[in-house]
Amino acid sequence: MKQLSRGQNFLSLFTAGALFPLALAPFSLWPIASLSIAVLFWQLQHQSITQALIKASVYGFGLFFVGASWVYVSIHEHGFIPAPLALLATALFCLFLALLFAAPFALSALIPQTPSAWIIGLPAIWVLSEWIRTWIFTGFPWLFAGYAHTQTWLNGWAPVGGVLWLSFICALSAVVLAQLGQGKIAKRGTSMAAVALLLLTACGYALQYKTWTVPSGQRLDVVLVQPNIDQHKKWASDSLPNILAQLKEQSKAHWGSDLVVWPEAAVPALSHRVRGFLGTIHQRAEASETTLLTGIPTYDRAQKKYHNSMIALGNIESERQYNKTRLVPFGEYVPMESVMRGLITFFNLPMSTFSLGADNQAPFTVQGENISTAICYEVVYPDLVARNSRDSSVLLTVSNDAWFGQSLGPQQHMQMAQMRALENAKPMIRGTNNGISALVDHQGRIYQSIEQYTQGELVGTIEPRNGRTVFSLLGSWPTVILALLSFFGLLTTTRSTKEAIYEH
Repeated sequence: MKQLSRGQNFLSLFTAGALFPLALAPFSLWPIASLSIAVLFWQLQHQSITQALIKASVYGFGLFFVGASWVYVSIHEHGFIPAPLALLATALFCLFLALLFAAPFALSALIPQTPSAWIIGLPAIWVLSEWIRTWIFTGFPWLFAGYAHTQTWLNGWAPVGGVLWLSFICALSAVVLAQLGQGKIAKRGTSMAAVALLLLTACGYALQYKTWTVPSGQRLDVVLVQPNIDQHKKWASDSLPNILAQLKEQSKAHWGSDLVVWPEAAVPALSHRVRGFLGTIHQRAEASETTLLTGIPTYDRAQKKYHNSMIALGNIESERQYNKTRLVPFGEYVPMESVMRGLITFFNLPMSTFSLGADNQAPFTVQGENISTAICYEVVYPDLVARNSRDSSVLLTVSNDAWFGQSLGPQQHMQMAQMRALENAKPMIRGTNNGISALVDHQGRIYQSIEQYTQGELVGTIEPRNGRTVFSLLGSWPTVILALLSFFGLLTTTRSTKEAIYEH
């Protein structure tokens, strides 16, 4: 086969990365994930550390520049940055993510450069690359390969190993494709990997019928209020009376339901500044034996900290407030605030001075059912949701995806919420400002939703479920440890081989 030039190699890598998001929502063309990754794996073979880093960075830049293109909407439309500067800021952000993505792949040059080693090592490094992005610099766990299999036969593995295990299987299929593309179908390692893939797929299908959790025995009547407030007007002081009146009006017909949910920051004012309004809603909800959960910014006077919170009004049996524990950089807090704050308008977005909430906060309890909460960005952290959901029968996430505009962001965000329901085998309630507001069953399937970018209420029923999955108990650690052992095992093999050659 004719060798590609350096420019052609980079173009093919960037294109492959740019096509990767087509495997995820809203397109869900899942085979593209394996094909895309196969191009990267093909080009990582027989490379130096520097070459591997550069090539993986080019691929990663294509992946994030397309897959996280919604960042441009947030910066330009809501940060009021001129289009050229917003495009530059988006490119720099995506380049930073690409370097984080690529760093582990530089280590691919250190493992034995053989087909068998690549089959084991490259999927392990892919998993480590995704795992690192769940925690480094507070994390950006977006665009994982495993999300491509939210609704395929492989999703039976989600309650066992979570999204990272699905990513491992996806990456394993990619390295097999890369080997086949190089005519190595007869290689023993490639054949064994192909058989392993078939077995993993068959097991995934069989696991779809495994019962991990059981119904609690009751149902909850749920109403999701989708106010569809214009983001440009939401934080204007003169808009507050109209917003409060709208929320009250949209809820009026639904008092008497078990649970009414208003989305993230539905009330665009600090809680102590709207005590009268909240008191009225609390009395109305309590009189009708309804629990109302609403997003609202709060202020802790004792610690002098602001929080992005959910509070409970009306008929509530336990904790009345949850404070967000994973904050969005530049959106909810500004890194190096003393330098960044005031530098450009984007760093002065409304409510960008939040503090982290405490770990292990108690769930809300509604009609005897524990409801674990994730505010917006938190739902993309698999292990956080798993930990918080262990003793809950319902998952709840609220968001304001108006920051994404009409981009890929809301659909990607919804798909990640579906995966959390799958991993923990419990129903998910998702309430948003402008969509996607939906009810998801314990198998990650949306069974009821309301149209995006519209004002309305979703009225439905959920079936709480008790129990724990393997993933809710162990999280991502088994997959991460397997990946680490695989990589360091290969690294040791390389070192031993070199020492043997040196001795001879």
